[in-house]
Amino acid sequence: MLEDVSETMAKLIVDIRPSLIALPFHRAFTRPVIELDGSETVTAWGATELPVGTGPHRISVYFRYRGQRAARLGIGRTEITVDGSTAVVRLTARLGPRNGSNFTITAG
Repeated sequence: MLEDVSETMAKLIVDIRPSLIALPFHRAFTRPVIELDGSETVTAWGATELPVGTGPHRISVYFRYRGQRAARLGIGRTEITVDGSTAVVRLTARLGPRNGSNFTITAG
């Protein structure tokens, strides 16, 4: 018998934003990356949806200049636990305004 995966999965929505001052620069020259439990997803600025199972998860958000493959600039980290009580988990990742600022990741 197959297990009903829909009951054990939730949707993680990460809203990734640079500071307003640096917004045009980052949209033109950089790409954000979400690392969920060691697996990278190169994404775009704004909201990104990823499936997550129940249990603890390690999340990092950083950016790379276009064409880079290994850099992890402005890295912010957090840990969450998905308990299955909600279908959607929302995080906000904001990059600070100064050169060398890191992402701050908060719930909501």
